[in-house]
Amino acid sequence: MKKIWKKPILPIASISLASVMFVNAIPETPVQAKLNVQSQVQTKNHLLPLGTPNLQEKRTSMNLAPGVKYTKINRGETSSKDFYTVDVAFVETQKQAKELLGNLKKDGFNRAHIIKESDRAVDDRKKGPLGYIVRIGQYQLEADAAEMKNKLSEKGYSGLRTVYTGEDGEKTTGPWVVNVLEVDQDRFNGHMVPELANDAVTGKETLTQIADRNDAIAGVNAGYFVMGEKDGTPGDLAGIFASKGQLVSEAINGRSALILSSAEGKANIASVSTSIQATSSDGAVREVDGLNRKPGLIRNCGGVGGDTTTELAKHDFTCKDGSELIQYTSVFGEKTESGDGMEVVVNHAGVVAEIRNKRGGDIPSSGSVLAGMGEAAEWLRDHARQGMKIQVKSKIIGDGRQLKLDQTTSMINGGPRLMKNGEISINAVEEGFHWEEDPGFYYRFGERRNPRTLAGIKENGNLLFVTIDGRAPGWSVGANFEESAKVMKSLGAVDAINLDGGGSTTMTVGDDRVTRPSDAAGERPIADGILLVE
Repeated sequence: MKKIWKKPILPIASISLASVMFVNAIPETPVQAKLNVQSQVQTKNHLLPLGTPNLQEKRTSMNLAPGVKYTKINRGETSSKDFYTVDVAFVETQKQAKELLGNLKKDGFNRAHIIKESDRAVDDRKKGPLGYIVRIGQYQLEADAAEMKNKLSEKGYSGLRTVYTGEDGEKTTGPWVVNVLEVDQDRFNGHMVPELANDAVTGKETLTQIADRNDAIAGVNAGYFVMGEKDGTPGDLAGIFASKGQLVSEAINGRSALILSSAEGKANIASVSTSIQATSSDGAVREVDGLNRKPGLIRNCGGVGGDTTTELAKHDFTCKDGSELIQYTSVFGEKTESGDGMEVVVNHAGVVAEIRNKRGGDIPSSGSVLAGMGEAAEWLRDHARQGMKIQVKSKIIGDGRQLKLDQTTSMINGGPRLMKNGEISINAVEEGFHWEEDPGFYYRFGERRNPRTLAGIKENGNLLFVTIDGRAPGWSVGANFEESAKVMKSLGAVDAINLDGGGSTTMTVGDDRVTRPSDAAGERPIADGILLVE
């Protein structure tokens, strides 16, 4: 059953530039209908910095509640110069590219060519080109590019990608579809809260389901998370998550996070790290490697205790550690992750109430479970015996100072930072979005255009939540890191952060999803969302 608005949606004047051609328009939803009936005012003062300045742009806005405004922006049009093609490989040196080109010609693929990718991450200290793309074909239809990809695969080539050149990060006319939620916390009488899928760490849920279950007036997807079992617990937040005074997931140390505080009435973006320690009543102290996740697998890395291959942040990579101590609380779910090692159940008073010689037991509604493997299991055997006390304390550091975690404070993982103190400041290398051994990773993630979910803070304290649809030629080509930062600056942000994007990018307004899913399967189930609830 459709839920009923508690407060009416009050339309306000929209901003438009002339008439706009809509390509592959999605069916009109109630929200879109409300936007389309509004008056249009022509102006050139609010153009997004996407493509050339002369592109047509249409903006339509409406008030969702006092202090909450939703704006939809359609900009640009499909370029006749963009086409589908096949990327055979992204290699680091020109020599490698020429060797591959020669092999392709020997195999009868004579129209392959090399593209130099000069752009590097802003904070990359290495000089020279990022790498070289070996590319073949120019097709108007994606199916024709896919056919070429199959031919290459039959000849033994791997790592092939069918791509659309409008998403390359080079000049294009678009188009772009951008959704903006602006929240004035002084006027909004409701709550802005992060919510877990299924109200637990384990499992995933679409933003539409999360928003509907919480009767939200609007919502946006939030942080990075574990998608499959090979990388940990599906639904586990791959970075910091805190809500209602509880630290649910540890930080990817040194990576940026969005911090919300209703008590202080302001938001902040900071580089955060966590330090968690277990202290036994016999005086022994042991580092707690993580919270509410599968021991041994650290998604996006940035952990502690000798993780391999690195303790630095490394995006979309799973580091490993065979001797981890993990704390589980009831927010994880009913049972801990099963496996070798041991567990101790600690009651609400910190007393060891139960000892288990393997992992995978029940989690009490109050208290917690400490699960250890390898050396951590030995520590539990020696220092967490029946009747002893174990005290677990957490410390959160943000931009060099300790952060207070209370009932009104929330923390959501993201990265990289896009803006700081009014200036564009993208620290992609520092936050692990560049792989030294594979420069193509940063090219695909940061330089190419993708769907994006962004959060920003304006000088007056208003919050911005922005989505940019992508991977949808003819509808919206997405944005790269630099374009995302410029968009946030043009919307008035002085601080901004990139949240989880790609197939996760989603925004809801009332009962409507206002974004177009980029996954072929439709809207992606995610781990958490940021909701506006009256």
